[in-house]
Amino acid sequence: MLIDTTLREGAQLFGAYFNLETRKRIASSLVAMGVDEIELGWVGQEDLDLFAAYAKSLEGKTAFSVWSPCREKDIETAGKLGLKRINIGVPVSDLHIEKRLRSDRQAILRKLAAAVRTAKNCGFEYISVGLEDISRADGNFSLSMALHAEVCGASRVRLADSLGQLTPLAMEKLVNRFKDKVNIDIAVHCHDDFGMATANSFTALEAGADYADCSVIGIGERSGIAATEELVARLTLREGSSRYSTAVLKEACMLVGKAAKVAIPRTKAVVGTDIFACESGLHTHALSKSPELFEPYDPESVGTARKLAVGGKSGRAAVRNALDEYGIDCGTDSLSTLTEAVRQLSLRLERPLTRSEFIKLNDEEVYS
Repeated sequence: MLIDTTLREGAQLFGAYFNLETRKRIASSLVAMGVDEIELGWVGQEDLDLFAAYAKSLEGKTAFSVWSPCREKDIETAGKLGLKRINIGVPVSDLHIEKRLRSDRQAILRKLAAAVRTAKNCGFEYISVGLEDISRADGNFSLSMALHAEVCGASRVRLADSLGQLTPLAMEKLVNRFKDKVNIDIAVHCHDDFGMATANSFTALEAGADYADCSVIGIGERSGIAATEELVARLTLREGSSRYSTAVLKEACMLVGKAAKVAIPRTKAVVGTDIFACESGLHTHALSKSPELFEPYDPESVGTARKLAVGGKSGRAAVRNALDEYGIDCGTDSLSTLTEAVRQLSLRLERPLTRSEFIKLNDEEVYS
C-alpha cells in the first residue's frame, strides 16, 4: 500500500512552496488516484488546520496523517487537527542521536515511549513511528526501537533510508528481518540519492512491507524519494492491482511539477511526453504490426498517446507506414528517393519531421 507524502516530504524540496489551494488540488488528485494514505504535512505548517479539515471532507478510502517530530508538545498540537493517524519521526543512527540530538540510545528509547503515550492520549488511533537513517544505524538497536514502539502501542514502524544508501537486495534483507520480529505494520521511506528509491520501495513491498512512501514525480529533499506515478503504474499495469487509478497520473504530475517549479523530462517514466514516441525504422515498423512488441503497456492507460514520426533514423517501411497513415499514394520507384530525402532533411533540422513537412517533401519529390 502507498503513503503519498508529496505534501510533506515533497514540500521540503528546495524552492517548493504550495499554497492552500494548490495543496487542496493535489490532495484531491491523490484521493482520485486511490493512494492508501496521504501525509498532509508537518506540525507547525501554515494553514494545516484548514487543510486537514478540507481533506477530511473528501470522499474516498484514503486515510490522512500528519508528521510530527518525537516531541510531546508537537504531538499535542497535532492532536488538535482531528486526524486519526500520526507519523512520529525519531532518528536511530548514532550519528543523528549523538551529533544532532546530543543524546544517547537509552534516552531515545524513553523519548519514544513518551511520544507514543502522548499520541494515544491525544486520541490518535493509528500511530506510526519513523525510524530515521536506519540504513546507517546499528541493526540490533534499530530492531530494539521497533520492538519498543510495538510494546508501547505503535501501529506501524517506518524504515527510513534517509540518505538513499540501500540497494534492492539490502532492502529485501532489512524488511525480512523486521517482518520476522515485529508484529505491527512495516513501511519504508526510500530516498533517491543513488537513483534506487522506486526500485527499493517496490522490492520492500514484494518482500512483505505493508506500506511504501512516495511522492508525485519523486520530489523531496535533495534528489527526492520514490515516485508515486512509477509505483502506481507498476502495481496496476504489471502486478494487476485494482487499488489505484492510472488515469489521473499525468494530470497529477503536471500539477505538482508546475507548483514545485520542476520540469518533467520528456523521457520521464510513465508520464513523459515522448515515452511512446518513435522514429526508429525497426521499432516503427514493429509497432505498426503489434504495439506490444515495443510498448510495456497501453499509452492510453496513463493518459497519453503513441507518437510516430519519420526522420533520420527511418527506413523504407517507416516511410511507407507514414504515407499510408496520411492517405498518400507513392509509387514503389519513388519510395527510396523519398526515404533518403526524409533522412537528409531530418539530419539538417536535427529532429524528426512534422506531418506538414513530410507531406510537402513528398510533393516536392513526386512532382519535381
